[in-house]
Amino acid sequence: MQDRSKAIGKAALIALVGNGALAVLKIVAGFLAGSLAVVGDGIDSSTDVIIAAITLLASKITAKPSDREHPFGHGRAETLATTLLAFIIFFAGAQLCISTLEHFFEGRTREIPAPLALYVSILSVAGKLCLAWTQFTFGKRYNSEMLKANGKNMMNDTLISGTVLAGVFFTIVLRQPFLDPLFAFLVSLWIMKSAIGIFLGVRTELMDGNTDSELYHAIFDAVRAVPRAGNPQRTRIRKVANLFDIDLDIEVDPSLSVREAHDIAVEVEREIRNRIDSVFDVMVHVEPLGNLEEGESFGLTESHFPERKEEQEP
Repeated sequence: MQDRSKAIGKAALIALVGNGALAVLKIVAGFLAGSLAVVGDGIDSSTDVIIAAITLLASKITAKPSDREHPFGHGRAETLATTLLAFIIFFAGAQLCISTLEHFFEGRTREIPAPLALYVSILSVAGKLCLAWTQFTFGKRYNSEMLKANGKNMMNDTLISGTVLAGVFFTIVLRQPFLDPLFAFLVSLWIMKSAIGIFLGVRTELMDGNTDSELYHAIFDAVRAVPRAGNPQRTRIRKVANLFDIDLDIEVDPSLSVREAHDIAVEVEREIRNRIDSVFDVMVHVEPLGNLEEGESFGLTESHFPERKEEQEP
């Protein structure tokens, strides 16, 4: 966990420095060259600086061991940070959108941007590609949704910078100043779309949900593989950072001793860990065979996956 947190911190630091340099360069060059689109691209990069700082802070918090107030650890900080990133990105896009709309409705006269805007946009595309590759590489290697979201954001930034580059190019070539704020408006829409996508991607984890049915199938198969263990029920999976927290009930022969039932539960846990990578904890609750209790409306059983039953039937 410590090595993972250090790696995430390293990726965040790279993003912080890289985006900081690009943000300053684009905002200053955008004002000097008279390009609203380049300034907007610089504002987007400045939000990436905030994102990188939050990512760096979240990696420090996630690395902390469990304590009295947080017995499950601090992995949820990564989920909260990803959610915060989505709102920051959306806010930046909304601000740029409002600014460009004001230019259209107020009929402000704009001049043709200077060639400096074109050169800076080319540099921005190259820089963003390198940063996106770095975030995706670290995110996949260490299974960090936060870094993957950051990488996705930077890949979007590459498309944004490419759009700005095209806008500046055609504005200069066609001598049509209105194209610059038009492309800035398109950039703002893309930024907001990206923010919504990041939030939708993390909302399941935030609500302790899981959409990967294969994980449940792996648990049910693990129970079947253990002699004298059966009827897995009230199965729940939630993700904490890059780890899975698993709870389930199994049924055993009621005539077994406590020691024998415990050994079966331990074997079920071992089998689950062998089938699923990155497990934080497995809690196996043992019940007597045929036990039924009213009001057990939480957790899943194999009956919740009828498609798997159809696949197993000859």
